Amino acid sequence: MIKVKNLCLKYTKEYYALYDVSFEVKKGESVALLGEENSGKTSMLRVLAGLEKPNSGEVYIKDVPLKKIDFSCDVEMGYIPATPVFFPKKTVYENLKYILKTRKYSNSEIEEKINELLINYNMEKLRDEKVCNLTLFEQYVLSIARLSFRKLDIILIDNIFEKLQPEQLEIIESMIVKEYVQNKVTTLVATTSEDIAKILTKRTIRFNLGSIESN
Repeated sequence: MIKVKNLCLKYTKEYYALYDVSFEVKKGESVALLGEENSGKTSMLRVLAGLEKPNSGEVYIKDVPLKKIDFSCDVEMGYIPATPVFFPKKTVYENLKYILKTRKYSNSEIEEKINELLINYNMEKLRDEKVCNLTLFEQYVLSIARLSFRKLDIILIDNIFEKLQPEQLEIIESMIVKEYVQNKVTTLVATTSEDIAKILTKRTIRFNLGSIESN
């Protein structure tokens, strides 16, 4: 599903965010990118998501070079960053409606799908709340919920765990397992926690100073 070969990414002339990184992830596999802060985990996810262009090396998804991937039709990839991305001044409903409008659903279909999602994720009371007023936990739940509108091939999850309370963390972990791991969505999770890596994934790739320490 994913092949990374001799990947290098520089943010400055002197600083390698990623250096000579190579690994493979099979279809349906769940893998943790484990390491301390600034070890290269987020940079690797951003490359896979098409948000960073590597200086050298190759990335293949479904045997197609990443630079030739059309994310609108070749692969359904979801990305949940550590800092949630929404229209913050718009409501939960308005954010969800925007996603469905881009996928050309009718107004009645949009209403039906949003209502169903809000019920399924226990967010009915937040329907008309501006996203900027939600807690970080609620924003993470919404980040996962809105991806349910799509049938994903790959999900990339950055380190969304550290600022959560234990009971909140348990809920998010359960959602990730149910939505992605159990459904055999190819899952990459970036984390600093050995425990989270063990709960959410079957295999660990250890990052250190931009390189892979063990695979």
